[in-house]
Amino acid sequence: MVDSTHSRFPVVCEDKDHVEGILLAKDLLPLILNKDEHLPSLRDYLRPAMVVPESKRVDTLLNEFRQQRYHMAIVIDEYGGVSGLVTIEDILEIIVGEIEDEHDEEEEQQDIRQLAKHVYVVQALTPVDDFNEHFKSGYSSQDADTIGGTVLHAFGHMPSRGETIDIEGFQFKVTNSDNRRILQLQVTIPKADDNDSEETAN
Repeated sequence: MVDSTHSRFPVVCEDKDHVEGILLAKDLLPLILNKDEHLPSLRDYLRPAMVVPESKRVDTLLNEFRQQRYHMAIVIDEYGGVSGLVTIEDILEIIVGEIEDEHDEEEEQQDIRQLAKHVYVVQALTPVDDFNEHFKSGYSSQDADTIGGTVLHAFGHMPSRGETIDIEGFQFKVTNSDNRRILQLQVTIPKADDNDSEETAN
């Protein structure tokens, strides 16, 4: 624990499917000064573990983290077995992406690139406001700051590559993702918009 950079540790009994609770490193700090040979059991320092199903929506879990002041949850599958854990940091990275600082190299990559008349490649970290300005759309930035977060919110789960969803007339296809977030989208815009533009021009 001393060598680890983590501050929270799930404690199991017998196997990973029996989580006893969560141990916070800071709770053990007083023991460093304790010269007593008879140290208490770790069980005395465990905090209740937050347990959530795999089907839990990301936005719902984020709200529960905030309301209950939890930073970690144990994720269980449909059979009640533990399938992993998720932290509030994981969720924030899914929604807003990784935060870069001034030392990160700037990527020479267009956020929005046209493939065909109605088809575009869009980076998931494109701000919703920039997407709206480019496509004259009206997506809200209340639920997510990026278009990838907006699409994730609409899916209600972490989509796999190739999954498609229609949102307010736009078709979004996930073309690149990892196990935590959407990376790139293929966007097909409504064809009616072009017709309206041509009529306006005439």
